[in-house]
Amino acid sequence: MGSSRLPGKVLLPLAGQPLLVRMAERVQRAQLAGAVVVATTTAPADDAVAACCAAHGLECFRGDALDLLDRHYRAARHYGADVVLKIPSDCPLIDPAVIDQVLGFYVANAGRYDFVSNLHPATFPDGNDVEIMPMTALETAWREARRPLEREHTTPFFWENPGRFRLGNMAWAGGRDYSMTHRWTIDYPEDYAFISAVYEALHPAKPGFGLEDILHLLAERPDIAALNAHLAGVNWYRNHLDELTTVDAAQTKQLRPSPSSP
Repeated sequence: MGSSRLPGKVLLPLAGQPLLVRMAERVQRAQLAGAVVVATTTAPADDAVAACCAAHGLECFRGDALDLLDRHYRAARHYGADVVLKIPSDCPLIDPAVIDQVLGFYVANAGRYDFVSNLHPATFPDGNDVEIMPMTALETAWREARRPLEREHTTPFFWENPGRFRLGNMAWAGGRDYSMTHRWTIDYPEDYAFISAVYEALHPAKPGFGLEDILHLLAERPDIAALNAHLAGVNWYRNHLDELTTVDAAQTKQLRPSPSSP
């Protein structure tokens, strides 16, 4: 609830339910979904998140507000996880089929990787983030990661140490790369307007709409695509380019004003 750019974003209304509930529904639609847990913080403001989870039958674990690596590790231990799949809570358009693709790749290559994602390099539209790691690897990161960005973002310790960890990546089929051109995550009011418009157009007739459905909609409705187009490519990397060794300026953009701003 403490988002600085869009306070309370995870509980904003979306197609008649809180955004977090709509996102959890999409994650639960993945055929390979295991235990789905909302890992929120112990901050008093996030009592509302815990209450939302209780009201909608969602598992909820509460941990450190800033050390997300610790929060995710402790949540995984609490639920006895063998494998942890991390999805940010600002991805309410995530496609369940993408989750299954990445997790299917991990399962098909059991024992070959310490970390699998669809982010290094990223090719899917931003907001389809899936990261997978066995519990043993997550515990290693939890014990050894020291840099603040490694604690805050949970997984950089893996992909910033490619010589130490066996890294796997799932690219979007067909050689497509929309990672810097299509923004389907929520961090600003314009993102909320975009996501709300997509849900309004697609959810009533097809609650389980997927990636290709959204792309088809945007081709027909460029007005929806334009709502947050100026934010495409803006991600957290931009604030850490001097610290990250495996990410460069081509993988992020600086925030610029909306064309409609005065």
